[in-house]
Amino acid sequence: MKTGMTLIVAAMLVAAGLAGGYLIGKDRRTAEPAAAVASAGAKAKKLLFYRNPMGLPDTSPVPKKDSMGMDYIAVYEGEPDEEPSSANQIRISTDKIQKLGVRTEAASLRPLDKIVRAVGRIEPDERRLFTIAPKFEGYVERLHVNVTGQPVAKGQPLFEVYSPELVSAQREYAIASQGVESLKEAGSEARNGMRQLADASLARLSNWDISQEQIKALTKSGDAKRTLTFRSPVNGIVTEKKAVQGMRFMPGEALYQIADLSSVWVIADVFEQDIGLVKTGAKAKVKINAYPDKDFVGRITYVYPTLTAQTRTVPIRVELRNPGMLIKPGMFAQVELAAVSKGPVLTVPVSAVIDSGTRQIVLVQVKEGRFEPRPVKLGARSDEYVEVQDGVKEGEAVVGAANFLIDAESNLKAAIGGFGSVTNAPAVGSAAGHRAVGRVEEIDAKNASVTISHGPVASLKWPAMTMDFKLANDSLFKDVKPGANISFEFVERGPGEWLITLIKPAATPTTATTGR
Repeated sequence: MKTGMTLIVAAMLVAAGLAGGYLIGKDRRTAEPAAAVASAGAKAKKLLFYRNPMGLPDTSPVPKKDSMGMDYIAVYEGEPDEEPSSANQIRISTDKIQKLGVRTEAASLRPLDKIVRAVGRIEPDERRLFTIAPKFEGYVERLHVNVTGQPVAKGQPLFEVYSPELVSAQREYAIASQGVESLKEAGSEARNGMRQLADASLARLSNWDISQEQIKALTKSGDAKRTLTFRSPVNGIVTEKKAVQGMRFMPGEALYQIADLSSVWVIADVFEQDIGLVKTGAKAKVKINAYPDKDFVGRITYVYPTLTAQTRTVPIRVELRNPGMLIKPGMFAQVELAAVSKGPVLTVPVSAVIDSGTRQIVLVQVKEGRFEPRPVKLGARSDEYVEVQDGVKEGEAVVGAANFLIDAESNLKAAIGGFGSVTNAPAVGSAAGHRAVGRVEEIDAKNASVTISHGPVASLKWPAMTMDFKLANDSLFKDVKPGANISFEFVERGPGEWLITLIKPAATPTTATTGR
């Protein structure tokens, strides 16, 4: 009996040993693939660094906490949250780039021809203005041209005048001429004296602008005429008429003004920054609102030496032919001046430049989804392109559209700020338009801020916490009350500065939301 019991116990031990060996072998076979997978996963993911959980441009090679006690987030090679390799680079995901409509263009060499545009006005050519002003006292006897604006031809009678001085001068000349004839047989001294008297009378009439035709008639007939006719000195338009029939006029009083409008001036105001491109003798294209289907071509004849302080413009003069008298003085004109470039220069689109007022920035695409803001030195510009003298190389792709959206989307200010600091840490850009839910703890209306206890924010990998937010505008205060449960959207306006853009009532403050 004792021997049988021993056999039974031994059998049981053998069975237990076999079962244990099977289980151990099974666990070992199961553990080996799991260990291999874990080892492969560890090899696939390489820890790069730890980044600030609030999106600040701060990283650490070892685990650490920020000033609020939050753990820094580990960043592995190949993860979507992997940071740019340069301290000044920013990263935007591919789908964001497509949504924003980002377009790039390579910096290239091209001649930078520019069209300088200016607004002008039509004025008469000052060299073609004529004033009719008698040099003696008299009366207007008759008007042949009695309408302002009437066209006149050269030599056409304008008006007739009566002057006692004029009649007296004619009689003096007639008497002197008769004396010369009567003294033909006399001595040469007497005859020469009378000739001088006749010539002096004739010169007096000539100095009064008496026409040669009238003087010849006077010398031929010897009869003094009561009236004298004034004629137009040029083909033109009567722009001013002060003569009235029967009026008395004094020496030097302007009775008519006639303008020859076969050629006119365009006085255009060119902005101060463009005046260096304007050269005397260059062609100018002129468009006039009254004739939108016609282009007039003239030449720049003068650049005035003065600047108008109120408008910061310099007037220039363009001489323009006026066939058919279509162009009228006083009309407005649009002037285009072709400025010749100095040759091919490195250019980028004008839209690619972000101008802060103190410096200019362009976004250079380093690789897909990676952008680097660079300060540039600019030169001449055309309507579409601007010369880059420093900061960008030929062939580099620059963002020509949606660069301001990238600014808002990826905290460009923080990246640009890296230019002024010496650091090897990557700059971290934060996505815009994050969402969260929480409870309002405190309101500071004076500083336009609120303290909110919110739940986790998945788009920023934030845990639940209590922090201060700024409000984008005062109208958001109407939806904010202490103790209220809210859902809200916010963006990062600056490093560590979070701005609420939308607030809505919420049922519970504990639901986490994801960023857009």
